[in-house]
Amino acid sequence: MLKTHRRHALIGFAAGLLTMTVLSGPVMAKSTVTMLIDNGPNTVALAEALVKAFELKNPDITIDIETRPGGGEGDNIVKTRLATGQMTDIFYYNSGSLLQALAPQQTLMDLSQEPFMANVSDSFKQVVSVGDAVFGVPISPAEAGGIFYNRDIYAELGLDVPKTWAEFMANNEKIKAAGKTALIQTYGDPWTSQLFVLADFFNVQKAAPDFATQFTAGVAKFAKTPAATQSFERLKQVHDANIMNEDFGAATYNDGLRMLVNGEGAHYPMLTFAIPALSDNYPELLDKVGFFAQPGDDAANNGLTTWMPGGFYIPQTSANPDLAKQFMAFVASTDGCKVLEDTVGINGPFLIKGCELPEKVAPVVADLLPYFAEGGQNAPALEFLSPVKGPILEQLTVEVGSGIREPADAAARYDEDARKQAQQLGLPGW
Repeated sequence: MLKTHRRHALIGFAAGLLTMTVLSGPVMAKSTVTMLIDNGPNTVALAEALVKAFELKNPDITIDIETRPGGGEGDNIVKTRLATGQMTDIFYYNSGSLLQALAPQQTLMDLSQEPFMANVSDSFKQVVSVGDAVFGVPISPAEAGGIFYNRDIYAELGLDVPKTWAEFMANNEKIKAAGKTALIQTYGDPWTSQLFVLADFFNVQKAAPDFATQFTAGVAKFAKTPAATQSFERLKQVHDANIMNEDFGAATYNDGLRMLVNGEGAHYPMLTFAIPALSDNYPELLDKVGFFAQPGDDAANNGLTTWMPGGFYIPQTSANPDLAKQFMAFVASTDGCKVLEDTVGINGPFLIKGCELPEKVAPVVADLLPYFAEGGQNAPALEFLSPVKGPILEQLTVEVGSGIREPADAAARYDEDARKQAQQLGLPGW
């Protein structure tokens, strides 16, 4: 929308006569671009900072930000606005399987031929692509699922970071023998119970390389793939070892972070998106926290399950596609990375080429880097490789982790839940 502003001055004289109208020169015309984001505090803070920095560089463009709820309600808003042609010029949304549910080939603009896409890492492109078409740019660094640990407890007991599950459980036994809580679990927030299953996918993929493709096709099953069933067995093992905090059924995510930094527990399975919360709430204790990938059974194949961030996208109905692309180019630049660093800090490696981490980062961030360096091992979580994720997973992982349900039964029930969702998505083979 093009707006021209003029300042009008009327000078009146006696005798009721209007003698002249003075018009000043025109003010620079501005174009307005619209943007839709979720209302999460970090998303809002980062989007506002990116927009402010972009507008300073482009004073002829204004970006109006609109917010929406998160979760299922927000998903429905995005899908409805895309379907009705009412989407903003730019919008923020998930990558991976949730993005695929938007039918991006029909609804989003293909950015694969835009020069700025050369700056975007291939690992992110993988989760915002269909065939040769690429649809988004990342809004933040890569994240990962694994295990946070308290460095002071490790130092006190002379423990090494484990490379295998057996080494991890041996560390837990030594911590328990020292009279400390070895493993923090926070089933009061049920979503946190999923980490031992979700963060184990690097190990599943090593054992069954085609699992994601075959799972999407309705061929591979959790209950019939030993490596996938083993992910549920991890939960039973830690429960049966009696190494968790006594209030694991009621403790919340925030309780888990507090226990970790204060040394009330040694290990906390969690996503690295928790790093900004640790930094904001416990800045003086952040150096006490470390991180390692969830171990599997083979030390030589120790690797990290990664979560790609959400991204900015342009709908095919955008009224200002060229201006929207101009903003995307800014996000996918070193200037965009600097805004990210200054606004929400660094909780993982950048996904924009040419962006370098500062010389000094928190130890917990430094722990992530070897997995992403040349020769490091990482792989996307299953939800970025398959659109199928049954909604009752967190219920099942709470039950297995609480000793209520056997792993094999949980895996079979999850397969049935996945079947229902796959049928709703209209996927063949289910």
